[in-house]
Amino acid sequence: MPNCQPGAAVIASLTFRCAPSLPCTGADMLTFAEEFLLLAHDEKTGDFADVGFSVMSAALAGAALMDLALLNRIDMDRQRLILVDPGQTGEPVLDVCLARIGGSADLTTAEDWVDELSRHGEALRDMALERLVARGILKRENKRFLWVFSTRVYPMMDDRETVEVKRRLSNILFSDEIPDPRDTFLIALADGSDLLSRVFNPDEVDRRRERIKGIVRLDMLGQVVCDYVRDTLNAPLIPPPGL
Repeated sequence: MPNCQPGAAVIASLTFRCAPSLPCTGADMLTFAEEFLLLAHDEKTGDFADVGFSVMSAALAGAALMDLALLNRIDMDRQRLILVDPGQTGEPVLDVCLARIGGSADLTTAEDWVDELSRHGEALRDMALERLVARGILKRENKRFLWVFSTRVYPMMDDRETVEVKRRLSNILFSDEIPDPRDTFLIALADGSDLLSRVFNPDEVDRRRERIKGIVRLDMLGQVVCDYVRDTLNAPLIPPPGL
């Protein structure tokens, strides 16, 4: 599996370059960004749900914060986001986000940081896609239309992770089980970006609306991210750059 390591210029711009000869760190568990992209992935077309580039960027920024929270690197109270542990995680994109949080005194709230990191949504998305390709879950393909226009798609190569993510969320959404923090976060992301009704039967999702609201309220950061992403749905959309 290729290893992804950021170069100096890359760290400054929050973009990443993957060298095929180097192994990826922290490869055992999918990040929230990777799980979110698998939920948004359309297996028939190899493309992703059209939630809008701004919404996708906000969701991926929130996903990075959620990963850092789950790793006990950050926490939050009602007023501010708190750096708990500046130590590296072994995940390049998370370590860059962590360094930015530790190096800034101007941005204090979770909303501030979702807004700041969402400005680098393309880099966050590309890094997650590189890792999904490196894992053998997706495959990168360039397609041409009318022999002129080119687009990049990501056909599914191994759907086991996607099936597992959907199974986990289904078990929580359509039962009264108490969700673990990871599933709580992911449901908050998917709800804020309107993915739940795309992944599952929309009528069934509507019937579980109070259940979903209750799950989102279980975690303060998850609720903040969910609200921010949902608000972004009504904002002017930024045209997405080509994948």
